[in-house]
Amino acid sequence: MPAISRGRALAYALVLLAVLALAGNYALGRDGPAQPPPEAAVLAAEPTPARELVVHVVGAVRQPGLYRLREGSRVDDAIHRAGGPKPKAALELVNLASPVADGQQVVVPLRGSEGPTPAGSTAVPGTPGGVVHLNSATLEELDTLPGVGPITAQKILDYRTANGAFSSIDELDAVPGIGPSTLEELRPLVGL
Repeated sequence: MPAISRGRALAYALVLLAVLALAGNYALGRDGPAQPPPEAAVLAAEPTPARELVVHVVGAVRQPGLYRLREGSRVDDAIHRAGGPKPKAALELVNLASPVADGQQVVVPLRGSEGPTPAGSTAVPGTPGGVVHLNSATLEELDTLPGVGPITAQKILDYRTANGAFSSIDELDAVPGIGPSTLEELRPLVGL
């Protein structure tokens, strides 16, 4: 047997290790260097831009007028966009936490005035001027109306959320549970 030099033996050993490594990769199902797994399709949902609402602010504010607000804004935001309340504004008569709806009119009364009351109407407990404003009323305020219980009040709120601000009192007829006779009974007690 011929004698092999140390350098040659080392070279043979390195070649043998490389062959074994390649054979091991092949046996494990990998050809060549490890490849990263194919990227899964990434569905990135882009947030929808906030809807813009137009609100009419009137009464005891510094700059009455039409204002654009982001969806989710409150009556308080609308009043501040209108320059804030005047010193004699009766803010205790306004639900500042109520969410605004597109097309809503926010009325800020002066102290000592309860606002306009439709002729022949009777005051509804807990509402200034006896009028419940469909576009800003809370569940509790709607529940004070005759013929409207908590379930129908919630249906009115759901309708307002799904369809935006009421543009007419006649739209109440589209709310489940409010028929023509209830609508006529409510007509002098509600406003927009």
